[in-house]
Amino acid sequence: MTSPILVTGGTGTLGRLVVPRLREAGRHVRVLSRHGHESGDGVDFMVGDLATGAGVHPAVAGVETIVHCAGSTKGDEDKARNLVRAASRAGVRHLVYVSVVGADRIPVDSGIDRAMFGYFASKRAAEEAVADSGLPWTTLRATQFHDLMLTVARQLAKLPVIPVPAGFRFQPVDAGEVAARLVELSLGRPAGLVPDVAGPRVYEMAELIREYLRASNRRRLLLPVRLPGGAARAFRAGANLAPERAVGHRTWEDFLAERCRRAPVRA
Repeated sequence: MTSPILVTGGTGTLGRLVVPRLREAGRHVRVLSRHGHESGDGVDFMVGDLATGAGVHPAVAGVETIVHCAGSTKGDEDKARNLVRAASRAGVRHLVYVSVVGADRIPVDSGIDRAMFGYFASKRAAEEAVADSGLPWTTLRATQFHDLMLTVARQLAKLPVIPVPAGFRFQPVDAGEVAARLVELSLGRPAGLVPDVAGPRVYEMAELIREYLRASNRRRLLLPVRLPGGAARAFRAGANLAPERAVGHRTWEDFLAERCRRAPVRA
């Protein structure tokens, strides 16, 4: 009998798509979550907190492969270090980590950079914790998920005038397609840093917002805003993009057609 595969963040945007795909591949899955869930159908839930390390050691015991999907806007490096320490003691043979395109190219040197783009620095530090762990590892970088872009668009649409960072472009990718690639990697041999996964199209930020407004029948004015700092310059230069890795198939328009219900026009 093969050992279970541990998925951290198994109830989040990405992890909840990884778990059923691993089950379809015939693997028993263990999920580490901060909140209790009922186990069953080949999935065991264990309560733990990567930020503090509580419950992590029992979760990794007897596991050979970990798919590390747990992430947040900050603190990813601390979570990775806590996971790596426990995984090393448990003799884990493969640690798979999902990072973000641009983690190595977007500088976060000033206060304003840290406030707005600290996520990229946190992801880069987590990458280094995985690579320096001594464990066999695989890291996949992906562009921003459709789900994240939708969350941003919904928040911005609450404003009567939407500030749009001038020159910012994004290449949103479907979380399900990233999940499928992570499962493929987790069932294979450790491969180090593998080629990026990116969505099929590059969009101007304003275009993404306009498509959302159209799909949700909203009307708003868009105001271009030029952001200062080195990280913003890197964004304008496309450091968060991977046009040569446009391997995704589901477009932003496809995603919106499914997620946004048609409704009467709202102001």
